[in-house]
Amino acid sequence: MLTVPRVTYEFADDEPRWKQVADVIRGQIARGELKPGDRVPSVLQMQAEYGISTSTGQKVHRALRAEGLIRTQSGMGSYVARR
Repeated sequence: MLTVPRVTYEFADDEPRWKQVADVIRGQIARGELKPGDRVPSVLQMQAEYGISTSTGQKVHRALRAEGLIRTQSGMGSYVARR
């Protein structure tokens, strides 16, 4: 079984975690680390990587979808949107 090392993030107390995680993913898209068509972390992956709850991960996806940065295919996952 492959284990993914958990990265410890220092979250600011004055901003909701979902906004901070969305900023991380938004930055990865802006820098080209995540390219159009690439799969973005699932809610479960975000839980493991950032130590957030399911509802927080869902808020991250909702915000990025609302901005047009990602698209979600039911049962398939979420992907960086083509601009």
